[in-house]
Amino acid sequence: MRDILSRGVASRLTPHASPSTVKIVARFSLSFPWLIAAPIALLTLIPLLVVLSSFLNPQAEIWAHLTNYVLPDLLRNTFWMLIGVATGVTVLGVSLAWLTAICEFPGSRFFRWALLLPMALPAYVMAFTWLGLFDITGIVPMWLRSEFDLILPLQMRSRGGVILVMVLVFYPYVYLTARSAFQGQGGRLIEAAQSLGISPARAFWRIALPLARPAIIAGLLLALMETLADFGTVSLFNYDTFTTAIYKSWFSLFSLPAASQLAGLLIIVVLIAVLLEAQMRANRQFAESVRSPVKATRLVLRGSVALAASCWCGFIFLLAFVVPMVPITIWAVQSAVQDLDVRYWTFAGHSLLLATLGSLLIIVLAVLLAYAQRMQNTFAMRIVSRIATLGYALPGTVLAVGVFIPVAFLDNVWININQWLWQRETEQIFQGSLLVMLLGYCARFLAVSYAPIETGLQRISRSMDEAAQSLGVAGLQRLRRIHVPMLRTSMLTAAALCFVDIMKELPITLMTRPFGWDTLAVRVFEMTSEGEWQRAALPALLIVLVGLLPVIFLNHRDSVRGMR
Repeated sequence: MRDILSRGVASRLTPHASPSTVKIVARFSLSFPWLIAAPIALLTLIPLLVVLSSFLNPQAEIWAHLTNYVLPDLLRNTFWMLIGVATGVTVLGVSLAWLTAICEFPGSRFFRWALLLPMALPAYVMAFTWLGLFDITGIVPMWLRSEFDLILPLQMRSRGGVILVMVLVFYPYVYLTARSAFQGQGGRLIEAAQSLGISPARAFWRIALPLARPAIIAGLLLALMETLADFGTVSLFNYDTFTTAIYKSWFSLFSLPAASQLAGLLIIVVLIAVLLEAQMRANRQFAESVRSPVKATRLVLRGSVALAASCWCGFIFLLAFVVPMVPITIWAVQSAVQDLDVRYWTFAGHSLLLATLGSLLIIVLAVLLAYAQRMQNTFAMRIVSRIATLGYALPGTVLAVGVFIPVAFLDNVWININQWLWQRETEQIFQGSLLVMLLGYCARFLAVSYAPIETGLQRISRSMDEAAQSLGVAGLQRLRRIHVPMLRTSMLTAAALCFVDIMKELPITLMTRPFGWDTLAVRVFEMTSEGEWQRAALPALLIVLVGLLPVIFLNHRDSVRGMR
């Protein structure tokens, strides 16, 4: 590739160009990918290093307070939450994936895509609907007390309530990865096992499940990273974890050093999870097999077994989607009569503006980063790309702290320079601006758009690059004229995913937004913090409707793959 690039550079120079000029231009062309990738990686690396640098200057009084009053509860709550969520999403995700991927029973075709619908609900939306229904002052307990003088034994504001809501929201991560693995194995595995006298149940435990284990663990780690990053759900349940402690340290105790040091501890936990996820992804190839052109027969369930499978899938779909969506819709219609006014156009306008600007900026950065790695696909470049896309594993509260500290430093430098040069007071220009929010979004969601765009680039043959190079079309010109038109579908997919994620994002928006710059997500948080469940339903419903876009995309992609 180096020789091809050098010949292409030489072909665009004049015949009288000296050899030294050719070498200089060729060297610049070879370093060009680094000029693109390095600044993009800094968007994630700087906040990460800023937060971790808080350990270089530990403050004794802060650590004494954290150790005595904060960390024991945080560690205990986080540990049991992770254990509960891990158990729940594994049981639900694997069982539902096996039934819909391998088995045929009444309603199986419906459940194959319907069980993905909970992905459209942000965790904090699921949380406030369950609280509004089953909290001690919720609709169901009050109705039972008034009509039957019964007390509902379920206590929603508890560790069990938090785990239940998160399991219902995050089980699709395991469901998707496990279902893909089981589909890769195909029904032929069960047929081969039955021919050897092994029952379908034993084949699942002894053959299918071990083969799918890397994919299941990869989905499980993704669900656990989302659990660690969650802020809205745990704050609504008053369940203290690292994310709520970071927010309280900053906005209640007004201690940015305490917030940054708590964020540093959370980063260490998340990085361990990232390394485990990367190892599982590397081993995932053992869970896949080559698809046969002959379509395997599904395992047809009959009688009570088929009824049990339908009831199990229907019960989870009822809890995870129907139960929250019915009250949200009813409350939204009721509250729209008095709440739907000019303010909501402002909330929606802010959300749409941020999502549009953020997704466009992220798409540009993702295309440039993927193209830089294509131009120079070395180990060092892959490391840089991995760092640039690490932000999706980091909680929004951590990135909010990591972005705010250097921005505040730049503002202080700007103020000091103005005072030194012109002897006048100058206002801050970066803090409280949309720039801070957009930087946080870029660091958080670059991985969301990078994955489909990188996959799209891999489908473009290298021979096309070489042909364009021989015609003198290289660098950004080749990207603009050849690759971007061919990446249109991948870019639209990435833009849709980023748009929805930014619409749902709560901690970065809440902690870095300009004064008075409320969005639909912030409106949901404010209303639910005051216990106004019905008034929170209208913005929540709008967010959920937008959140259906990636679910529709995933279902369509899965259907297309199934037809091949």
